[in-house]
Amino acid sequence: MGYSIAEIAGALGAEAAGNTDLRIEAASEPAGAGPEALALAMDPKYADGLARGQARAAVLWAGADWQALGLEAAIFVQRPRYALSKLTRFLDSGHEIAPGIHPTAIIDRDARIGDGAALGPFVTIGPGARIGPGARIAAHVSIAGDVRIGADALIHAGARIGAGVRIGDRFIAQPGAVIGSDGFSFVTPEKSGAERARETLGDQGAVVAQSWARIHSLGAVEIGDDVEIGANAAIDRGTIRNTRIGRGSKLDNLVHVGHNVVIGEDCLLCAQVGIAGSVRIGDRVFLGGQCGAKDNIRIGDDVVAGGATKIFTNTPAGRVLLGSPAVKMDEHIRMQKALRRLPRLLRRFADKTSA
Repeated sequence: MGYSIAEIAGALGAEAAGNTDLRIEAASEPAGAGPEALALAMDPKYADGLARGQARAAVLWAGADWQALGLEAAIFVQRPRYALSKLTRFLDSGHEIAPGIHPTAIIDRDARIGDGAALGPFVTIGPGARIGPGARIAAHVSIAGDVRIGADALIHAGARIGAGVRIGDRFIAQPGAVIGSDGFSFVTPEKSGAERARETLGDQGAVVAQSWARIHSLGAVEIGDDVEIGANAAIDRGTIRNTRIGRGSKLDNLVHVGHNVVIGEDCLLCAQVGIAGSVRIGDRVFLGGQCGAKDNIRIGDDVVAGGATKIFTNTPAGRVLLGSPAVKMDEHIRMQKALRRLPRLLRRFADKTSA
């Protein structure tokens, strides 16, 4: 049956004009929109696409002349991407996980499943686990013993949650996420070549045959409310104390968080970010794709690091970083400009010395 323009505008908290009783069935990019679709043209640069599509209604930028664009109705928004978050939530029909517990699910007799939970095919729940009310757990998810998961979790297919993990409410795990794997901690009987190279900044000394001994992970993982973990992300358990991820933080696909790491609240870690062991990250930190952080450093609140930045030292709160090694973003841009000028400067120097 779809939704009326008035209903959608109400969900967005936005103003609407024209035939607000007009019903739409889906959202669409402007050029590909059919007559039953709501075109998303929230910036003037997308206006030309409306002429190529068949949309009768659109979400437009504030002050747009919707009638001149040939529309029957329009919704006006001030902040397009924020409006998009509300619109997609309103139109999202949810994930198809059948209610109840699938007959192939294996639940230990000492586990407890909250009211209204839905468990898909081949889900396994270990002894002593507690799954909160309203949880939706898709096929082939494994949850080990003594895990605690809060209310309204959504755990997609193939996710793995290790023993003793503690997770808050409204948790989302994308397919293949692994939470509570062992930390990557190994040591040699004497100082390894890697340790000597680090201490001396490059000299391994005499090479001696050595083998690696595992340091076992006795800690677990703690995750706050409203956290989302991306597909194939890996969160290692702590060595002695727990690895922790604060309330509201979002981790993208293929993010790796090492043992003992502490991540604050409302952080955003984009794809392929790697955080080495025992790093402490403050609140509201943004790390762009492929950023990395060396072990045992502190990253302050409100730090922003552009894509592929590598952080090797403690970083004060509010710093904006770019590059490898990380420097202030404006300084990095000056360095890159100077680097591009270097061949020309060398040629000028060579010309002068040969004259």
